[in-house]
Amino acid sequence: MRTLPLDKFVEKAKAGDLPLGAVITMADEAVTEIAAAAGFDFVWIDGEHGIIDRLTAQRHLVAATAQGLTALYRVPACDHTEIKRVIDLGPDGIIVPMVMDGADAARAVSACRYPCHGGDRGCGYRRSFRYGAWDMKEYLEVSKDYPMVIVQLEHIEAVRHLDEILAVPGLGSVLIGPYDLSMSMGKPGQWTDPEVAAVFDACCQKVKASGKTLGVYTECLFDVWKRRGVDYMAIKNDTNAMLLGFH
Repeated sequence: MRTLPLDKFVEKAKAGDLPLGAVITMADEAVTEIAAAAGFDFVWIDGEHGIIDRLTAQRHLVAATAQGLTALYRVPACDHTEIKRVIDLGPDGIIVPMVMDGADAARAVSACRYPCHGGDRGCGYRRSFRYGAWDMKEYLEVSKDYPMVIVQLEHIEAVRHLDEILAVPGLGSVLIGPYDLSMSMGKPGQWTDPEVAAVFDACCQKVKASGKTLGVYTECLFDVWKRRGVDYMAIKNDTNAMLLGFH
């Protein structure tokens, strides 16, 4: 069985070595190459916010593969069609935003798995299948768990349904979105507010207890999130990195 970039990402996370990632919103694939040169372990190509379309996404994915980076792609919504548009491009993980309950999580997993594995993914063997160069039997075996299905926990209502989200078979990771989650509580960006911090703590404890991989996007309080047990962190997006150059 061949080694995939996702394997390196997962192994590093399991070893407690905390993979760090950059969020890519710009169109030029050189930004992904720069992320590799800067030492990031993974990129999160953002198809939810910004201008990235399918062609642009593929260019970033090709650049990530060439640099040995794990490449995660965030779709705009928990929607079969949106996932179908990019999954055949071969991302290592699909990030699904604003998953609110177990039914949403189940839809996300189903869209990422072929019918022979209990899902409803369409059979369009493109880049994910190396355009037909990958042995079919091996490819289908790998596709049981690949790409990783990552759901974002971004709303207080989703927190109330976290147990059912975590119970969904095939779910690979929960990625906490502190900005949206705190905003849904009426306390945007108040990371150290006791109520907000307590919700973050409780969510992390539940995800860790479930055995699912725990991620977060954060540009601050790294030590706090490490203590919460996160397995990987996206710590910078490309636009913010540029802005910091003037401070």
